[in-house]
Amino acid sequence: MTGNPIKTRRERGILEVTLDRPKANAIDLVTSRIMGETFRAFRDDDTLRVAILRAAGDKFFCPGWDLKAAAAGDAVNDDYGVGGFGGLQELPRLNKPVIAAVNGICCGGGLELALSCDLILASGTATFALPEIRSGTVADAASVRLPKRIPYHVAMDLLLTGRWFDAAEALRWGIVREVTAPDALMGKAWELARLLESGPPLVQAAIKEIVREAESRTFQDMMNRIARGQLETVERLYGSEDQQEGARAFAEKRDPVWKGR
Repeated sequence: MTGNPIKTRRERGILEVTLDRPKANAIDLVTSRIMGETFRAFRDDDTLRVAILRAAGDKFFCPGWDLKAAAAGDAVNDDYGVGGFGGLQELPRLNKPVIAAVNGICCGGGLELALSCDLILASGTATFALPEIRSGTVADAASVRLPKRIPYHVAMDLLLTGRWFDAAEALRWGIVREVTAPDALMGKAWELARLLESGPPLVQAAIKEIVREAESRTFQDMMNRIARGQLETVERLYGSEDQQEGARAFAEKRDPVWKGR
């Protein structure tokens, strides 16, 4: 492989991240570490508000782990980098929205990577699977996430059979937000990104932290943590200029101007 497997493009507060590793956009250790650094930089840049994750080409989004690289010496569960596999699955304090724009084959770790994003758009030609069981291994991140997001028996069907499913079925189960024509996918992704960019970043951050922390806690425990001021993003939101601006804009019947402070 030559060149950087990760390309980025920025428009105002939106960062487009493209996985570009021919032929199939499989992820090896080097690529995973670069993705982690890319998304950490996105997280820490206060001028960036939304990210789009896409892949080059129209045949593959990502098949996950690069088995050829593994055969050449890359070890499974080695140091994937700061954000875990693909740079997103375990990146702490990522309190900004990330959109996945899925084209083509999205399977194994590639589907787990998409599930690490907050919203997924898919081309009508996209296909999905969690085929790890057929090779005697486990889709660990998907086994954690998927049964919490779609009906239990559907998630277990996908995990235990490893079967392929199309974009229409992914939409039916709520895995993806929208299915588009292939040539409309990135336009829709940018349209959604601009909508999120126009929103209140402090509220978005609070939503992401609450949702993330609530995954392992009871409802009452989370409500108690919020009431006691134990969530940094919520405390930053309360009493902020943006919260006051939202109230003023509502009273004055105008669009708010968010400053992120």
